[in-house]
Amino acid sequence: MKFTIQRDVFVQNIQHVSKAISSRATLPILTGIKIVAFDDGITLTGSDSDISIEAFIPAEDGDNSNVDIERPGAVVLQAKYFADIIKKLPESTVELTLNDQMVTKIRSGSSEFNLNGQDPDDFPRLPEVEEGSQFTLKTDLLKALIKQTAFAVSTAETRPILTGIHWGMESEKLMCTATDSHRLAMREAGVEESGDVEFTNVVIPGKSLTELSKILDDSEETVDVTVTDNQVLFKATNLLFLSRLLDGNYPATKNMIPSQSKTNIQVPAKQLMAAIERALLLSDGKNNVVNLKSLNENELEITSVTPEVGKVTESVSCDAFEGEELRISFNGKNIIDALRVIESQDVAIQFTGAMSPFIMRPADRDYMLHLFSPVRTY
Repeated sequence: MKFTIQRDVFVQNIQHVSKAISSRATLPILTGIKIVAFDDGITLTGSDSDISIEAFIPAEDGDNSNVDIERPGAVVLQAKYFADIIKKLPESTVELTLNDQMVTKIRSGSSEFNLNGQDPDDFPRLPEVEEGSQFTLKTDLLKALIKQTAFAVSTAETRPILTGIHWGMESEKLMCTATDSHRLAMREAGVEESGDVEFTNVVIPGKSLTELSKILDDSEETVDVTVTDNQVLFKATNLLFLSRLLDGNYPATKNMIPSQSKTNIQVPAKQLMAAIERALLLSDGKNNVVNLKSLNENELEITSVTPEVGKVTESVSCDAFEGEELRISFNGKNIIDALRVIESQDVAIQFTGAMSPFIMRPADRDYMLHLFSPVRTY
């Protein structure tokens, strides 16, 4: 194997596949990146038990020449050393040469490294994705779906199913849901030309989707999604991203959403977020408790108290108020996380009582919903 490649293109794709590599891999070879040189380009593959990522670098990309391939071949190189070496090389091009003893010579300018490689035949093949439900999403929409739900997944392994995001498809509508049992984020999206594709109880690890979002470009291009019984495949231009699905039944989250409310308010999102952020400065830091009560139909009061530190009080004006007088306590950090992804000037909040879950959503659209459990302060 021998080829010369543009270093910046190489670095970018190495970083992409490295997101699938774990230092705690069960197979030692999975701590490496598999490099295969074909006549028409290079593939890089990284994998662990949860995620597999394959990036293809075409020899020619429009008018640009990415790779000059002199001799095809394949090798597996230790990701930890290989990625750092390529990143720090001095010139804009890199030459890789593999000898018969699986030693790879890496040259750039006056720098030369020799890395011991491993046999690519020992690298596990990417699992074959059998026929499944397939549909297409625009890249920017997919990234928005992930951003607006992934923050609400559980980080505790006590209920592994809650570390994932539930996807369900029905009547050309994709519903994404995440919950850690204290809060819930729902985001719906129309999927055109999805045909007869329908599925329920597809739970994708939140970590997998977060990594996918990081390597997808902000573009109008599309991503093909294939869902099978135990895997999901995302196929973008020159990129394959494969993730296992989580086993188990996801909670029936639709049953958690209250159908009636006692108090409805509408409030500017930025003003509410800034007031809660200031209240959190004096919260206990563990439960992040913030108190909210209605002063009148035009004004809310936000407070936070830590006896040994002090108290903060602030008023926030309402755009609209309807229903009973309001007094409730909640985890302020959870509200902030939701307000950061809502992307609306005003939020509508529906309360059903001091100790009942409440709903927050954008005031001007209905495809997103956040549900929060209150905090008992007595």
